[in-house]
Amino acid sequence: MSRSDPRPCSTPPTVSPAGRRAPAGTRLLAVAAAAAAVLAGSGVPAAADLSTQVVSRGVTIPAFYDPPATLPAANGTLIRTEPMPLGLSIPGLAGRPMPGTATRLMYRSTDSSGRAVGVTGAYLEPWAAWRGTGPRPLVAVASGTMGQGDQCAPSFSLQHPLTLTGDTLSVGYEALAIYRILATGAAVVVTDYVGLGATDRLHTYVNRLDQGHALLDAARAARAVPGASITPTSRVGLYGYSQGGGATASAAELQPGYAPDVPLAGTYVGAPPADLTAVLKGIDGSALAGALGWSINGFAQSYPAVREVIEANVNATGRAALQDMSTMCVGDAILGYGFARSSRWITSGKSLGEVIAAAPPAQAVLDRQRIGTLKPTGPVRLASGTQDDIVPHRQSRQLAVDWCGKGGNVTYAPVVLPNLGDKILTNHLTPLITDQGDAVAWLTDRLAGRTVSANCWSLPLLP
Repeated sequence: MSRSDPRPCSTPPTVSPAGRRAPAGTRLLAVAAAAAAVLAGSGVPAAADLSTQVVSRGVTIPAFYDPPATLPAANGTLIRTEPMPLGLSIPGLAGRPMPGTATRLMYRSTDSSGRAVGVTGAYLEPWAAWRGTGPRPLVAVASGTMGQGDQCAPSFSLQHPLTLTGDTLSVGYEALAIYRILATGAAVVVTDYVGLGATDRLHTYVNRLDQGHALLDAARAARAVPGASITPTSRVGLYGYSQGGGATASAAELQPGYAPDVPLAGTYVGAPPADLTAVLKGIDGSALAGALGWSINGFAQSYPAVREVIEANVNATGRAALQDMSTMCVGDAILGYGFARSSRWITSGKSLGEVIAAAPPAQAVLDRQRIGTLKPTGPVRLASGTQDDIVPHRQSRQLAVDWCGKGGNVTYAPVVLPNLGDKILTNHLTPLITDQGDAVAWLTDRLAGRTVSANCWSLPLLP
């Protein structure tokens, strides 16, 4: 059996007769041949063999996540759906579960190379009634960092809130925000992003175009889910923090040209990685150092300029680390690579950021990922912890400045907290919780049609 799987490798991964993918450690770093397998020919993923299943770090990935050989013509078109049990649910009135019912879905999107791609996710129909004006609204949720292994997919984590084996650790921490949104009576659609869950390629972590497209197309796909109560005129909100904040920020910028049919009413952008050059410096040597590997793996798959620099500069230790991280979730990465320095992975002893900066074509790839060059659609609430040293606060604040300069309707909301510990994730994760109630309330107001004015005038006064 053959399977197109552009993980970091020079040859397609081997699969045993039982359908188990070879461990990441047996695959080489060079991604050129594998990337070509996806990008060549018709531009759609190779056929998935549904007679076997992928096993990622001991977790069997359902065959549902294998994209078909031929994808629909239009972005946001549903490819398949199936009922999905929620891992955290309680019985409600008349036998209806709380906070709602879930449907696993796969839909068509377009990646950063302009090629069709199958993306998975989940739609959640709420138990609560919508009490605002207009039809039931929809919130498209972009999850924070989950990892790069298929078992880390946000939709998978809604069914399995805790995945714990001897090889992987994944926690569905976004359920809290999702369930709070459902309690308002809004429906929710969650994207798994490009390649996270879907087994035909590697997850393109923090790729601006891939993430923005996948989120907007999830909102489109949700309208066609069997039994969904939302309509084509339902107001749409976007919600995301960290990686998700970058995705919602990108989607708000891309909506006019990519998805003008999505009636965007408001966007919550939490701790967005808007400037990847600054973010790479922030995560290098931190508890989340594994995200360096996910970034490089994804960009090497999509952009030859990055791939060439990595192949020329990464040593044997780095190659093994990138291979290993390509199937990891956040828990695995913190335990296995927390506080690692990328200089250990480079032949010259320089950091990954320094190596990329010294290669103009590769640096240009990161520069094109910059968010803030376009005016966002509709009102945006941008929040970031002032002590955040993982996704640095300064670059998040600069995004607010950039958007305000373009006439955006921006509510800038710095989360002022004391320093809770350098590089250990606390300064990044605490605002995720402390700002969540205000973020959901702000977004609910936008979904109800209430207007809001920008506070750009106050930026010089705020940290």
